[in-house]
Amino acid sequence: MPEFPPRNPPRDGRSAVSDSRTPLSAMAPKKPRCLPSLLLPLLTLLLPQADTRSFVVDRDHDRFLLDGVPFRYVSGSLHYFRVPRVLWADRLFKMRMSGLNTVQFYVPWNYHEPEPGVYNFHGSRDLIAFLNEAAIANLLVILRPGPYICAEWEMGGLPAWLLRKPKIHLRTSDPDFLAAVDSWFKVLLPKIYPWLYHNGGNIISIQVENEYGSYRACDFSYMRHLAGLFRALLGDKILLFTTDGPEGLKCGSLQGLYTTVDFGPADNMTKIFARLRKYEPHGPLVNSEYYTGWLDYWGQNHSTRSIPSVTKGLEKMLKLGASVNMYMFHGGTNFGYWNGADEKGRFLPITTSYDYDAPISEAGDPTPKLFALRDVISKFQEIPLGPLPPPSPKMMLGPLTLHLDGDLLDFLNFLCPQGPIHSILPMTFEAVKQDHGFMLYRTFLSYTVSKPTRFWVPNNRVHDRAYVMVDGVFHGVLERNMKHKLFVMGQVGAKLDVLLESMGRLSFGSNSSDFKGLLEPPVLGQTVLTEWLMFPLKVDKLVKWWFPLQLLKKSRPQNPSGPTFYSTTFPILGSSGDTFLYLPGWTKGQVWINGFNLGRYWTKRGPQQTLYVPRPLLYPRGALNKITLLELENAPPQPQIQFLDRPILNSTLHRTYIYSLTADVQSTPEPMELSGH
Repeated sequence: MPEFPPRNPPRDGRSAVSDSRTPLSAMAPKKPRCLPSLLLPLLTLLLPQADTRSFVVDRDHDRFLLDGVPFRYVSGSLHYFRVPRVLWADRLFKMRMSGLNTVQFYVPWNYHEPEPGVYNFHGSRDLIAFLNEAAIANLLVILRPGPYICAEWEMGGLPAWLLRKPKIHLRTSDPDFLAAVDSWFKVLLPKIYPWLYHNGGNIISIQVENEYGSYRACDFSYMRHLAGLFRALLGDKILLFTTDGPEGLKCGSLQGLYTTVDFGPADNMTKIFARLRKYEPHGPLVNSEYYTGWLDYWGQNHSTRSIPSVTKGLEKMLKLGASVNMYMFHGGTNFGYWNGADEKGRFLPITTSYDYDAPISEAGDPTPKLFALRDVISKFQEIPLGPLPPPSPKMMLGPLTLHLDGDLLDFLNFLCPQGPIHSILPMTFEAVKQDHGFMLYRTFLSYTVSKPTRFWVPNNRVHDRAYVMVDGVFHGVLERNMKHKLFVMGQVGAKLDVLLESMGRLSFGSNSSDFKGLLEPPVLGQTVLTEWLMFPLKVDKLVKWWFPLQLLKKSRPQNPSGPTFYSTTFPILGSSGDTFLYLPGWTKGQVWINGFNLGRYWTKRGPQQTLYVPRPLLYPRGALNKITLLELENAPPQPQIQFLDRPILNSTLHRTYIYSLTADVQSTPEPMELSGH
């Protein structure tokens, strides 16, 4: 995620701390600078009580104690990695004004350690700056550092480079996995140690692993190792806990870690809390993920949960004295290639939008759901005085006509300047250290194929989509879990190109190692194809640094198809604002604005039809903005795009499958409508 302009000062006039590596001193009790000597003995008696910051479980009274006082958190989830840094303060302020006293968030390992031993905590990855922003907003923190986080995030937050050891067993006591985990946590946990509540910071509790009971391994040695590692690096005072669905408590809970549960409005609260009591007989009831909405998959309907069902469930839990975290309170966006995927009978990649039907929309606007939840919270604790900010200004622009830059194959020397890797059999993304995005596989026909012959990959080993070309002519797509039939023909020596796209690695539950690319050699008719050249493509570098290039001097087809670049520039003549990129008639691809990878579009499959464009991403009046598309299949006859002032999140144009999660999630076809707030 690129750097955005600095944010405005906090609304209350306070300044951020000059050294963001140290917790806000305002959050710790202040000692008097000087007292008469006669009061010193009295001060000595009072200091242990006044200076003791603590967050503990009171098992005798089934509650938490904050500094010795009964406390209940009403929390919401927000993921700093799904929100541009310049907008962190705005989102956190709105959460606090909604009545929340705590924010819960994950730390994605793969976002911070892109290569083994290479760490990134700068810009939108500055975890400590986010903790500081939460402190400015007067929010306590529940931290969920994993190592696995799910979160519908690429590989559940685990780095793809772990799979360079193909036999590694993720989320177990496999020595290779534990060595990588130990190395990571010995970097991460010391950074957050000063921010623990008893050290003067705002972190009141830390989750160990994430919904481990939903994983097939049930490796208690692994969980005990993590608990010991956390204790060794963070000490004994911080509250450590686990979170699982009701069916996962058996393998997900561990003696010495506080057990919490997660469930949504449609679930049987009484039954689930009764099950929780079997594992945690005393202490406060905690729902660590109370679902305000749900995630979206490509090809299914936009998920929603009704306001009455969400508010009713929250009020019932608060009446029971439970502490609650609402997942999500603000969803954000899966920019770039960061979306995860599920395996539920078939491969289900997550959409670019992570709106989640949350109380704060993807664009950061308060929704009717937020105000309804705020009313419920106000019955149980004080709400900060003052109104919530209004929705941000929105902008409309276009339609704009894009220009053909050229086929992806035309730019191969720029996309893979180091040249190809040769192998008799195709190699995976992981084997050539390509973590995400695209890789081109190339071979040459060793004999003439004079009539249409089936091109296929055995055992569904296309991970995840393959765009097939013969001598530069696009022939069609093979897709994971889909029974497409593709036929090709060509002369001996013809160039067969297969562009592989990773659609995001599995991020939930019983996910095995999700390798990407051609996992078995393709077959043409009955002939196994060998002698492959692999080109790991640096598409983002091409778009950001090498465009605009002088177009190559060669003729262009009248109706281009297959992987093709398009672009245009445009000024913003009036006032700018947040906006939503609409791509009517386009099929599927990736889009960049001013070099920033906005994410995937898949207009043909839906449900998401627009991509959120934050205002700070756009250059203001007078400067030219550049938009670049990599269309992977077919562009419309008139290659135009528009910017709308509201999102379209629920239009499934080409429905391939429906998977109903619960009765409370919409799963029936609906007419196209403008979704959002």
